[in-house]
Amino acid sequence: MSIRVAINGFGRIGRLTMRAAATMPHIEIVAINDPFIPVDYMEYMYKYDSTHGRAGQEVSHDKEANTVIVDGKPITVFGEMDPSNIPWGSVGADYVVES
Repeated sequence: MSIRVAINGFGRIGRLTMRAAATMPHIEIVAINDPFIPVDYMEYMYKYDSTHGRAGQEVSHDKEANTVIVDGKPITVFGEMDPSNIPWGSVGADYVVES
């Protein structure tokens, strides 16, 4: 059984959290919240990090579904300023990382 994690904030720490989770098969990233970054730029920033290099996964996005897709798994993206308004349970998150 995997631990389902959401990330609030997709700056440097949020992206590093997602990269670290990619190396741990028992952790699944299910959602990201960042009100300032559109999904196409999330894909780009994750894929081509200027400090940590290219991501080791296949990364894309679906603008209509508002998801970032990593190795074929869609990750729901929220754009909410107040994270208490996000229905984290709707994506099955067990934990939310504040980054």
